[in-house]
Amino acid sequence: MSSETSTPTPPKGGPRKARILVADDESSIRFVLREALEAEGHDVDEVEDGDRALEALSAGTYDIAFLDIRMPGQTGLELLDHLRATGSDTAAVVITAESTMENAVEAMKRGALDYLVKPFSLAEAAALAEKSLSTRKLQREVKRLRRETRVPVGERLIGRSAQLLEIFKTVGKIAARNVPVLITGESGTGKELVARAIHQASPRAEHAFVAVNSAAIPRELLESELFGHERGAFTGAVDARLGRFREADGGTLFLDEIGDMPSELQAKLLRVLQSGEVTSVGGSKADKVDVRILAATHRDLDEAVRDGSFREDLLYRLRVVPIAIPPLRERLEDIPILAEHFTHRYANDLVSEAHFLSEAAIDFLARYDWPGNVRELENSVKRALVMSNGDMLTPEDFDFLVAGANRKAEGAGFDTAIVSEIKSALGREDANELHREFLERVERPLIEAVLAHTAGNQIRAAAILGINRNTLRKKINDLDIDLPGRTAS
Repeated sequence: MSSETSTPTPPKGGPRKARILVADDESSIRFVLREALEAEGHDVDEVEDGDRALEALSAGTYDIAFLDIRMPGQTGLELLDHLRATGSDTAAVVITAESTMENAVEAMKRGALDYLVKPFSLAEAAALAEKSLSTRKLQREVKRLRRETRVPVGERLIGRSAQLLEIFKTVGKIAARNVPVLITGESGTGKELVARAIHQASPRAEHAFVAVNSAAIPRELLESELFGHERGAFTGAVDARLGRFREADGGTLFLDEIGDMPSELQAKLLRVLQSGEVTSVGGSKADKVDVRILAATHRDLDEAVRDGSFREDLLYRLRVVPIAIPPLRERLEDIPILAEHFTHRYANDLVSEAHFLSEAAIDFLARYDWPGNVRELENSVKRALVMSNGDMLTPEDFDFLVAGANRKAEGAGFDTAIVSEIKSALGREDANELHREFLERVERPLIEAVLAHTAGNQIRAAAILGINRNTLRKKINDLDIDLPGRTAS
């Protein structure tokens, strides 16, 4: 080591952050770098030529090396070749002058992390050291993850939380039992995955798994979808249709969003479950079917029974075994494994190369509330993969989650304020015509904002508002709204 190397005094407040080598033949450059880096708590060694730098790099372990691109002995470029040849993970920063920028570009090709242009400030040097440490950490993490990369798995339940383990146990107990199961949970929690897991673990696994979403099919078509129809049974029925019950014969029928099924169909479904027989729309002959029923909903069916929108006898028939899936925010330990699973699963398809999640990104995701549950997490990882600039996903790649949460919070704040004012108004002795009062308070600023956006063009404003022009004109007059560019009379 150079005789100019001195033992630095540790800064107050904690241990050294990193061990850094500074190699430059100008003593003033070494001095400035030492001052900047030691002030930030780093441990700094310095040498005045490339040969001593090679000895130091070969003998010690450095987190960062600042290497002058031109100095006696080994040049900075040759030292970069040495670091790459030996597989060192030391983060290298070349020091260069304006006249040798082409060499800086060459240095980057040879593995330099960044470059520092003379003259530089203490702040620039300190900031570059912090950036180098952060990037070095990410690079190490990428190497570790590449060693641990697993073959992505397909559609299945992923997690290790106590709640999910209990669901796994329940699936194992009931899979072979031919009993109906009602799966409940918020949208996006994976109710269909639980249903598929039950089917795959059952003796019916070799037969069909047929899924029907009661909320996605128009009510006038749902009966035909489930039970089939005869040719000519209704307008447009040019051919007969078997229906989902017959398609699932011998297998499993998954009735998703059962809470949205119309009341008249609930009665017919109950008869099918009791008799095991299906009659097509427009038909008279009943066919026996051997179908296991798995149902799911995000609704509170007990509440639906109380308000009369769901049949109590059908609920009892479906809920022989209940499985409740908790929302993702209540099983935080599942977030890292799910996020990594989705990253591995979609990286090759979306960006044609392996990607990884940084520890900071995983911590960031674990702190988010996930109102859309596992489905939102899956789609967020897809978006981050497509928009990322590197092969390591960082918290910055998920900034859109924070922006979306802020917008929702602002809307919630507005709702809370309005509700508070309504409750206050209800306490007034002269409380009356509250509908008109509060409707005007919302309607007036809405119309004013849209008119300002359209520069007073009422035809465009009416289209945006979704009302006709005459209605808009009447509201403008009734609310005494000033049109842009017009002075009120």
